[in-house]
Amino acid sequence: MSEHRRKPLPQPQQQPPYGGRAAARRAAQQPMGRRAAPGRDAAMGSPSASYGPPSSYGEEERPYGGRAEARRAAQRGGRRRAPEGGGGPGGPGGRRGGGGGGRGDGPGRGRGGAGGRPPGKKRLIDYPRYGKYGWRRWMPSWKLVTGLFLTFIGGLMGAATIGYAMVGIPDEAISAKQQNNVFYWSDNSVMAATGEVNRQIIDYAEIPMPMQNAVVSAENKTFWDDSGVDPMGIARAVWNMAKGGETQGGSTITQQYVKNNRLDDQSQTVTRKVKELFISMRVGNEKDKTEIMAGYLNTSYYGRGAYGLQAAARAYFGKNAKELNPSECALLASVLKGATYYDPAGYPEIDPGASREANTARAQKRWAWILDEMVKDQKLPAAERAKYTEMPKTKPRSQGAQLGGQIGYLVRTAEANFLNNSDYTSQQLAKGGFQIYTTFDKRKVQALESAVKNVYKEHIDPKKRPDTDTHVQFGGASVDPETGAIVALYGGEDATKHFTNNADQTGAQVGSTFKPFVLAAAMRDGVRDPKGDKVQGPETRRIVDPDKSFYNGTNNLTIKNYDGSIWLDDKGNEWHQANDEKESLPKVDLRKAMMKSMNSPYVQLGMDVGIDKVRQSAIDAGLLDSSLVKANVPSFSLGISSPSAIRMAGAYATFANNGERNDVFSVTKVLLRGQPVYQHKAEPKRTFSTAVASNVTDVLKDVVKAGTGTKAKLDDREAAGKTGTTDGNNSAWFVGYTPQLSTAIDMYRFADDETLKDRKFESMYGTGAQPKIHGSSFPSRIWHDYMTDALKDTDPKSFPPAEDLDGEAVFGGGAVSPTPTPTATTESPTPSMTPSTEPPTGKPTKSPGPGSTCSVWDWPCDTNGGSTKGGTNGGSTGGTTTTPTIDPTSTATATTTSGGGGGKPGGTTWGVTG
Repeated sequence: MSEHRRKPLPQPQQQPPYGGRAAARRAAQQPMGRRAAPGRDAAMGSPSASYGPPSSYGEEERPYGGRAEARRAAQRGGRRRAPEGGGGPGGPGGRRGGGGGGRGDGPGRGRGGAGGRPPGKKRLIDYPRYGKYGWRRWMPSWKLVTGLFLTFIGGLMGAATIGYAMVGIPDEAISAKQQNNVFYWSDNSVMAATGEVNRQIIDYAEIPMPMQNAVVSAENKTFWDDSGVDPMGIARAVWNMAKGGETQGGSTITQQYVKNNRLDDQSQTVTRKVKELFISMRVGNEKDKTEIMAGYLNTSYYGRGAYGLQAAARAYFGKNAKELNPSECALLASVLKGATYYDPAGYPEIDPGASREANTARAQKRWAWILDEMVKDQKLPAAERAKYTEMPKTKPRSQGAQLGGQIGYLVRTAEANFLNNSDYTSQQLAKGGFQIYTTFDKRKVQALESAVKNVYKEHIDPKKRPDTDTHVQFGGASVDPETGAIVALYGGEDATKHFTNNADQTGAQVGSTFKPFVLAAAMRDGVRDPKGDKVQGPETRRIVDPDKSFYNGTNNLTIKNYDGSIWLDDKGNEWHQANDEKESLPKVDLRKAMMKSMNSPYVQLGMDVGIDKVRQSAIDAGLLDSSLVKANVPSFSLGISSPSAIRMAGAYATFANNGERNDVFSVTKVLLRGQPVYQHKAEPKRTFSTAVASNVTDVLKDVVKAGTGTKAKLDDREAAGKTGTTDGNNSAWFVGYTPQLSTAIDMYRFADDETLKDRKFESMYGTGAQPKIHGSSFPSRIWHDYMTDALKDTDPKSFPPAEDLDGEAVFGGGAVSPTPTPTATTESPTPSMTPSTEPPTGKPTKSPGPGSTCSVWDWPCDTNGGSTKGGTNGGSTGGTTTTPTIDPTSTATATTTSGGGGGKPGGTTWGVTG
């Protein structure tokens, strides 16, 4: 210490050290930087002594630095440098000065000088910013911003890479594969579509290129080249959803395909968008663009309940997708934006702003814009664009597939036909995707329905005659004899109201329409000769000629076995057969007996031929064995069995086709997703010679010309047919044919209400204000009207002439006179039913006990309807599978009574046919 340095003045009291951290902090806060006082000596001395230049003469040394130094120190975040060796009072060195200081002896704690720590360094992330103060301290530097941005992008790319690597392409959603089944008329126009989802998936090759170009130009111009995603579009959609605005599109075609086909998720959420993004990138890289395009167009919703392009093409234009032109494609691409507001038909029930007029205007504008975009994209020649000046017209909007009216019956018949002739199951059929081409002729179906409705409207009045006109049912079917194709059927009033298909097996007996099979058996197999060698030799048979052979037509005829012995049931009772209206002709040829529909000659003829041969004749013609009564009783030949109208029309078609049988069918082919899975194979089989078939036809022609079927006579062509009326007047039939068409019509009364117990067929005495319903009444009228309409545009064809049978003159049932002579009609001494057009009173009946059914021996048994009702008639070629069921505890069972004239063992006779 300099000896010239003045000693400090004595202090009146202890003062805190001058300087230190507090002083440094205050100095740093001064805008210009306040220098620290050199000590109390300077503070108490004169300015000249304090701030003069340093002198070797003992003057005080000037403080290190000045205002500029203080300002620089403040900018450095510290204090100005302290003088070397200087410090605050109390020790060598200040707190922020050089090597010493502090409040007492020892080194100081300042950062400067030899005794302090070195100045602070900048952090890796300079925020808040080093060396900046005020708002500048909190403003990020460009380096920081750039670094953070690059870090974010890098992290995002890393996350995307991980997400892409982890995500897989999900399988197709179940709902995206759900389709309906489409049924076609015989002219290949659409008849109906069934199933929960109206979709038919088609292959890429069936998608017209104009449709592909239309959606690409309208929605995703870079589709064929992009990676499957549009980041800007996703960003717009996410931003819109985040701020609660209207959801916005922007998705690529690939993303929409993923949403519809893979995710089956239409929600507008960020989670779904992110998931869709990763899957779309993968799909875009791994799937072919053609597969994506086909998947998108096959799963998109076009409005009108139509999912997929094929369903949309039918819903809007009534055609297949591959038939669409560019104008129609542009309209369908327009409705993809939102059918509620772009379907020209309008949806005012959803939104008043979606009226027909408003929607048409919107659709017109977008349709034109899409066509123009296709021209800009060089996907449509300008010259072709110029042809489309008006928006294409669309079909009226329907509410979806309607299976009412006759359509439901047609669909169920076709479904049964397909399932019965293929390896597919009903479960597979229910999954949809089948295109089923049927044989049904739309015009003929309408003609048959019209003929039935006209008769019903004119004659049947349940309100006026509730006791006789309720539950009246009609059924019918029409078959092409050359192919076996079912061209029309009538199943009932409405498939959505009346659930039983009346064209299928209903349990209604066919009556005398069964007699042609008896005659065919007699002409093909012959009658058994009682004089033949029964022990060693073969059975001897004689072929019957219908004009040369005579049978006993006596009313109440006692039926015999072929050997002349009286037929007895298992109780030892005889069988006496009655005729309609008690008519008796002791000797009548089989032609005339058919024309008059006499029972006794054909019952005895059936016994002479053999019930087994008669049964086989019916099966060979086309009836199902399952529909035939199993008992070998005399009345079998009178139609106590209950085949369906479909099968009866098909069996008569065998005669119309001159003895060659074609099994009836209703489906020509079936495709599954465009690939054939079923094809009907025609397998005609000759079951009767042309001589037998032509002679059966020749006899049945006379039935129409001058017999019981005269009301069915056609004005411009010949026809053949047979009437049938069953015991108790419970059912009535007319089955007839021309060379081009075979048709069966049935009528009966049966309640179509499964909730009713003890249901049974009801008699038709008084129905339609008629004393009695015969096959020659309403059924013949319906047959005539339908056939006239169905054949009006065809040229008349003639039946082939009857060939020589080389038959013999057979006399049966006691008609033994070789020379026909006039014989007066004689009444049988056996009691018989009194002729009457009203229901007989006091008619004895037998009813089975609880839990039992009518036996073929219980004549008559007044229980009808029953357990055989509702089989699967049509079998492998056109039957349906649903019919009313009967309460198993009920006594109502299948009718097995005489179908047109049962006999009663013991001598009493009952039943008539017509």
